[in-house]
Amino acid sequence: MKNLEVPKIYSIKKTPKELLEKWFGLMTIGRAIDEKAPNYLKQAIGWSYHAPYAGHDGIQLAVGQHFEKNIDHIFLYYREMLTALSCGITPEEIILNGISKANDPSSGGRHMSNHFAKPEWNIHSVSSSTGNHTLHAVGVARAIKYYGEKSVAISGQGESSVSEGYVYEAISGADKEKLPVIFVIQDNGYGISVPKKDQTANRKVANNFTGFKNTRIIHCNGKDVFDSMNAMAEAKRYAIEESKPVILQANCVRMGSHSNSDDHLLYRSQAERNYVEEYDPLAKFRRLLIRYKRFTEEEIVALEESAKTELKAAHKAALKAPDPTPESIYDFVIPEPHKSKKYSEGLHNQDGENKKLITALNETLKAEFKYNPDTFIWGQDMANKDKGGIFNVSKGMQQEFGEKRVFNAPIAEDFIMGTANGMSRYNEKIRIVIEGAEFADYFWPAMEQYVDSSHDFWRSNGKFSPNVTVRLASGGYIGGGMYHSQNIEGSLVSIPGVRIVYPSFADDAAGLLRTAMRSKGMTMFMEPKALYNDPKAATSIPDDFEVPFGKARIRKEGTDITLLTYGNTTHLSLEAAKKLQDEGVSIELIDLRSLVPLDEETIIESVKKTNKVLVVHEDKIHGGFGGELSAIITEKAFEYLDAPVKRVGSTFTPVGFNRILEKAILPNAERIYNAAKELIEY
Repeated sequence: MKNLEVPKIYSIKKTPKELLEKWFGLMTIGRAIDEKAPNYLKQAIGWSYHAPYAGHDGIQLAVGQHFEKNIDHIFLYYREMLTALSCGITPEEIILNGISKANDPSSGGRHMSNHFAKPEWNIHSVSSSTGNHTLHAVGVARAIKYYGEKSVAISGQGESSVSEGYVYEAISGADKEKLPVIFVIQDNGYGISVPKKDQTANRKVANNFTGFKNTRIIHCNGKDVFDSMNAMAEAKRYAIEESKPVILQANCVRMGSHSNSDDHLLYRSQAERNYVEEYDPLAKFRRLLIRYKRFTEEEIVALEESAKTELKAAHKAALKAPDPTPESIYDFVIPEPHKSKKYSEGLHNQDGENKKLITALNETLKAEFKYNPDTFIWGQDMANKDKGGIFNVSKGMQQEFGEKRVFNAPIAEDFIMGTANGMSRYNEKIRIVIEGAEFADYFWPAMEQYVDSSHDFWRSNGKFSPNVTVRLASGGYIGGGMYHSQNIEGSLVSIPGVRIVYPSFADDAAGLLRTAMRSKGMTMFMEPKALYNDPKAATSIPDDFEVPFGKARIRKEGTDITLLTYGNTTHLSLEAAKKLQDEGVSIELIDLRSLVPLDEETIIESVKKTNKVLVVHEDKIHGGFGGELSAIITEKAFEYLDAPVKRVGSTFTPVGFNRILEKAILPNAERIYNAAKELIEY
C-alpha cells in the first residue's frame, strides 16, 4: 500500500517541557543500564545474554510511549530494553530480569535474560525464536477486532527476522484479515554479523511488502525521537481507525556488538564504527534540548545525576531479591485441567443409541460452542458452503455459529498454530480449537509454534498459557501413504507442557474433547481417522460426557498378559484378544486414551496381576511411545515381570501408498496375536 504523509505532532519546539524531561530521563537511565549490563556477567552475577539497544533509542522510546497498558498488546524482542522502560517496566524490574531473579516479572528467572515482559499489563512473554511473536500479535489483533476494542497489537523486531517464513505468514494473514497490528521493524543493518544485503534484495525490508493490498508502510528515522514519535502516533491512529495493519520501518544503527557473546570488531571496520558512534541518538537528543534552549546544561546534568542515583538504588534492590529455588522447576509446567464431578473415572452406562466417532466429535464441538460463546475454531477447509473440514468433522458449524467463530485459515500450519496462541492471550475465557493440519503428517511446519506454545506457561512463571486444543486426523489404514497415514505422537511425547490424548471409541473421543475444551492449557487431540465412520468405534454417549486426562480404560479384564494400546490398534488388539481367549489365553486389554498424562497406576497394577506385558501401537516401534511405556514398566515393576516387555508396531520405514505396502508396514491383528503367543510361551 502506498505510504501516506505522516502528520507532524511532535517537535523540539512545541513538545511540553515536562514531556521532554520524561523522555530524556527514560533515555538516560536506559542507556546507563544498557552500558552496565555486561558488567554483571563479568562479575558472575548474571545477565549472560545482553543485546544492547544503543542506536535504536528514538523508535524504542516512541513505541513505549504509545503503548497503553491493559488496553494495547505488545510483544518485545530481545533488543527492546528502552521500549520496556518506556512502557512502564521499572529499572529494578529490568535488572531483575537481567540477573534472573525469582521476582523478575517476565519469567521469574526461567527465561533468557533480555526477554522483557509483564503479562499482567499485556506486555507479553515471547520466546527466543526470532520474530515468531509476529504470529501472536496477529492472533491477539484478531481478538481485538472481534471484540470491538479500540486498541492495537504491536510486534517489535529486527529487520533480519523478516527473513523467517512465519513472519511473512503473519503479515500476509494480517493483511488478508485487515487487523489492527503494527509491525515495528528496527533496521540496524545486521543480523548478528550477517549484513542486510545477505538477507534481502531491498535496501529497506519493509518494501518487500509493497504489494500487500491492505498494509500501510511507514518509514522513519529510528535514531530521531521526534520523527519516531510522529511515525508511531500515525501508525497507531491508522491501525485503530482503519482497522488495518501497518509496517513501521525505523532506520537505526547498532552502536556496539550484537550481544555480549559477539565481537563486531571481527566484521566492522573502524570507519563504520566511527560512523555509528556519530549518530548516537541520545547524544543528538541532548544537543537538541540545549540548542533550542528547552533545557540548560545544568538542568541536563541534574537529570543525568538523577538517573545515576536511580540506577544505584535499582541495582541494590535487585541484588537483594531472592533467587528461584530448585524445587520450583516443577511449578507451572501445565495448568490444572477441568475436572468432572459426574464422570470422575471417564465411564458411563452403555445405554442409548450408538453414534459414530465423527458424529461424537461434531456434536461435542457444537455443544461446547453453545456452552462457551468465547470458543473459536479454524483450520484448512473448515467452512465453505456445505463442507466442514477435510473429513467433515466441523460440518454445519459455520452455518450455526457464524463465520467469525468458525472460519478457514490459509494453508500455513504455523500461522494456524501461532495465531491460536496469540488470540488466546486476549482473555482467559477464550477457548480455541484448531485443525493443526489436514492430516497429522502435515503438522511439521507448525512445530516451531507448537514448541513455543508448549513452554509458554512455564516460561511466563504461570502468567500465561495458551488455551488451545489442537486436533489432528492421525494414523493410517486408509491407503493414504506418506503425509496422510503416519503417526507423530512418538515425536511429541518428549515435549513437556502439552496433554496428548488418542481415543479409540466415540464416547472417549467426545469425553476427552469436552475436557480439553473446558481446560486451561494446551491439548494435542489425536483422532484415528480410519475410525471416523467405522461401526466398531461407535458407542452410546451421554450428552455431557467427560473423560479425565491421565485415566486409562480397561477394555477387557484378564490374568495372563497386560496389553497396552490406543487408537486404531485398540480394535486390532481386541480382535486378537478374542481369538486368544478362545484358545485359553486371558488378555487384560488397557486402552490408554491419554498418553500425557499417563495412567501409570492402572498399568502397574495390571502388571502385578499378569506379570507379562505386550505394548501395541500403530506408530513405528523404533522411537515410538511403546519404548517409553516399556521403560516405565521396567523401572517401576521389574520385580513383577516374568518376561521382557514385548512391542508391536509399524516397521521402521515410511508408510507406503500401495495397499500391499501399507499392509506390510502397519500392525494387524495377526501380528498382535503372534506376539502374544510368543510372550505367553516365554
